[in-house]
Amino acid sequence: MEKAVSGDIALLFLDASHFVMGCDFLGHIYGKTRWLVRTFSGRQRYNVLGALDYVSKKVHTITNDTYITATEVCAMLRRIASEYKGLLVHLILDNARYQKCAPVQELAGKLGIALEYIPPYNPNLNLIERIWKFVKGELCSKYYGDFENFRGKIDSTISSISGSNKAKIDKLIGKGVQLYQDLRVVDGNTFSCPERIKDVA
Repeated sequence: MEKAVSGDIALLFLDASHFVMGCDFLGHIYGKTRWLVRTFSGRQRYNVLGALDYVSKKVHTITNDTYITATEVCAMLRRIASEYKGLLVHLILDNARYQKCAPVQELAGKLGIALEYIPPYNPNLNLIERIWKFVKGELCSKYYGDFENFRGKIDSTISSISGSNKAKIDKLIGKGVQLYQDLRVVDGNTFSCPERIKDVA
């Protein structure tokens, strides 16, 4: 993180989020009387593969309404390589199969992008998860008449992260992250940790 702030490297956090119109973001109403809540018809899904720049808070995205696969991850790697020419890029991501497959790892090697896989069941280490929580909060409890409006709200919220909402995002993503002390490898993809250290830069 310190190297990224000083401009020596580029540090990005990658993950996909799937926004489903028709079952999420309805909110809650509490009361003794039953209420009818207007909602959407169907279950259309908007998939967003995002890469968060730790310093600028810009979120690079690749979107579709089908599935996120290794093809989209490779497209993102090419975009990142083009955007950060001349810098060593460290990309933090989880162990999803489409992100850890041979084509992705081979392309990253060719492009000079270092893939840093976080331990399983530790989404707290991938800071873009905080972005997805923020976006979902902006969607919650609002009615969208059609899929285009729903998708447009997601896109505009993501665009605002490095602009009008940057002050909020800077509070969500600062120098403090949860790190681990005495992390031990159990096998190739499992770790144990007897003690946690919170909010250490």
